[in-house]
Amino acid sequence: MTQTSIARRPVDEDTQLAYTATSSFSTRALSTDAQVLAWRQRVGHVVDVPPSSTQLTDGFGANIDLYAVDGMVFTDCRTDSMVLERSVARVSTDMRRDYAFHLFLEGSTGNVTGMSHKRSTANQSKSIIAFDMSQPFRVDRPACRVLTLFVPRAIVDAGLPDSESIHGRALPMDTPLGRLVWDHMAAIGNEISGLDATDAFDALRASAELLVAGFRKTSHLAGDHRAAVQTAVIGQVRRFVEANLHQSDLTPTYVVHALQLKRATIYRWFEYEGGLGTYIRYRRLRTAADELVRFTHLPVVEIAYGLGFKSASDFTRAFRRAFSMSPKDMRARAIALQQTLAAH
Repeated sequence: MTQTSIARRPVDEDTQLAYTATSSFSTRALSTDAQVLAWRQRVGHVVDVPPSSTQLTDGFGANIDLYAVDGMVFTDCRTDSMVLERSVARVSTDMRRDYAFHLFLEGSTGNVTGMSHKRSTANQSKSIIAFDMSQPFRVDRPACRVLTLFVPRAIVDAGLPDSESIHGRALPMDTPLGRLVWDHMAAIGNEISGLDATDAFDALRASAELLVAGFRKTSHLAGDHRAAVQTAVIGQVRRFVEANLHQSDLTPTYVVHALQLKRATIYRWFEYEGGLGTYIRYRRLRTAADELVRFTHLPVVEIAYGLGFKSASDFTRAFRRAFSMSPKDMRARAIALQQTLAAH
């Protein structure tokens, strides 16, 4: 691929921004048994890194450079193989709601699991993978060098009519737009250390807009009118589902009839969610997870019945399938996380 470079704007004192934060961190100088634990602490505000016995005994190599300016965050990271996890307990406990886009300069995505819907994300190299930080995931990642751009949710939501559906999806590099995004982000990785905050922000914002355009393309949106209609209708469906999650008769048929929509169109627009029925069930389970954390005095069965599940056993099975843990275990884990966050 042809490498691009970042264009710098003329200096204007009135528009100069300052970096919110810049930092560098490496485990290399630490003792072998402390390396993975130090890395876990360094990234623990975003994801968990469950340490393996091998990492604790043989060491763990990792380094990261971070640049943050005006709501945009860019990191350049090299690590040995590891597991990354953002569990439903973490999602229901913290307020991280932005999107993370990963570009692998070396290595690959690895195996992505822990999501409720089907995704074709395993072992993607030459691609950019998106994660919605308001949804859980788990990644078994090989050694790699990865550039990550964290984009505020408002920017992604404004450009994509169904932004939640890009969670776990990859933007392929076999299109002109995909290659353009790749080259632009790779250029940032090479040059950001020499950019002032204003030029860095311009470059990062351009990356965000290119990423949104790329994922719009993969969603087969053509033309502003079509995108506007799809945005409005999907928003209407999502709001209706959220307002009626506690209704036991909330089904895809009920939604389509209540909103007087075309069944085939709605089902097609929710295909990345596994279908509208899968989406409704997932939203019930995510709401249940939030309520398990917010209302710790309520019995699990009361939350299950309140969200339309017919029995506690049905709820527990569905919850375990979606999040790989029982409701009771999730609640205990979330309480422990809250205590850890409060201590810091």
